[in-house]
Parts: sequence; C-alpha cells; structure tokens
Amino acid sequence: MKIKKAGIIIKRGSPEPRRIGKELAEWFGQRGIATVADEVTPDMDILVILGGDGTLLHIAAQAGRFNIPVVGINLGGLGFLTEVAVDEYQQVLDSILAGSVRIELRTMLKARLRKKGLPAGDFHYALNEVAISKDNIEQIVELSTWADRDFITAYKADGLIFSTPTGSTAYNLSAGGPIVHPDLPCLLVTPICPFMLESRPVLLPATVTLTTRLSGPVTNVKIIVDGRFAGQMEEEDILEVTTAENPLRLISSPNKSYFEILRNKLNWGGG
Repeated sequence: MKIKKAGIIIKRGSPEPRRIGKELAEWFGQRGIATVADEVTPDMDILVILGGDGTLLHIAAQAGRFNIPVVGINLGGLGFLTEVAVDEYQQVLDSILAGSVRIELRTMLKARLRKKGLPAGDFHYALNEVAISKDNIEQIVELSTWADRDFITAYKADGLIFSTPTGSTAYNLSAGGPIVHPDLPCLLVTPICPFMLESRPVLLPATVTLTTRLSGPVTNVKIIVDGRFAGQMEEEDILEVTTAENPLRLISSPNKSYFEILRNKLNWGGG
C-alpha cells in the first residue's frame, strides 16, 4: 500500500494517546511519510485512530466520504472497531505498507429528517446506528415504518434502532437484536423495549430506503446518530434512513479474526 500522507486522530483527555501519536509521527517520518494530527483531508492515504471506538465513529463519515482507509489502535474500552493492540501497531503498520492486510468495506447509513411543510434536512452519517429515543419514561411512542413502499408495522416501543451490520454489536445488541457479520449487506430494524412481545428485529436488504413516522402526540423524542444528537422528532415528521454511497474502508488486524474479537469482547464461553 503506497502511503505518502497519513492522518493521526488522537483521543482527547488522556496523555497516553498524545505520547503514542508523537511516537507514531516519528515512525512515519523515518519512512518518508508526512503526517497531520486531528484532521481529515482528501489527500490522505490512511487514517490511524489512537483511541477507542468512539474516536473512530467521530471521523467515520469524513473517512468514508474521502475513501480513506482507517486503522484503529485501541486505547479505549471494548475496541470492536479499533482492533489493533498498542504493542502490535508497528507490526501491523509494516504489514499495511507491504500491502498484506485486508481492507473491509463497512456499510454506513445516511439519515435525514423531513418536517411537514419544510425542505428535507441535511444528511447525518452513521457507521453503527440511527436511533429514535424518548426521554419521557411514562410514554410509549408509535412509529409507523416502511421499507421502500412496503409497510412493515407500527412499532409501539420506547424507540427504534436502524443499524448496520457493524453496529449490530452496539446498541442493537443491547436491545436484543442479532449479531450480523459485517460482510453481510443488510440493514437491521430493532425496536427498543417493544410494548408487544411479537415485535421482533428485522433484517432487510441494504438497498431499501427505510422511513418511519411518529403517530400521535409525543414530547422529547430524539434522533441519535452514532451517539450524537441529530434532531428532535415530532408528530408527522418523517425520518428517512438508507445506505450511504461510500462505505468505510476499515483495515482489519491481521492477527485477529472477527469471531476471535467477538469471543474476547463478549466473553463467549465465560472467558
């Protein structure tokens, strides 16, 4: 893999990522590769994330739009996306320069809110999920939902999650949704604490456009995109979710398989 310019995205709030970032910049410099910290520009050949999954999620939309491959060095918590351990990052980067790593194409979502009588809002991009969530513990929201022009159902629940396969191990999993291999092209629709037990998660083709509308008067219903507030949803507003044009190009660790990561992170088999 030919690299002339690398971006280094450093997790904030801790001195360790900053120290490793300096070390990494020197490592690249010794190989004639220019580096820029905490920026994403179209001329970059790779992005190295020093942090956790949240740090990677923060820059996923820009990286996907510019088709920049991303590798994550885990300095955070679980590390489903930031797979590379600190003690192996130089070995992995050597493999990247030698062209002996796999680049996975991770599906991303784009979502926008259509308010009655107003132009559609800007798109928000997600690697994990787009969620509709309520603040009021006493109310149940009803969300009439379609896949293209086909009516799915009216979910009565605390909210609804639209997830990618990558996000299947995030909020979707906590809400009782299935784990989906990231190579499978699909979208997931998972109700949050549904009122009716027969309301189950649904897997749909990645080609569909999902729309959902609130039925009945509600208050304090939010749209959350990869953990970030993206808007307030009101009665008759329509949320539109579909697959983004560009996937995220994620460089996987050559030392770990997908199921090894699941076993370690989810403690399958009891450790």
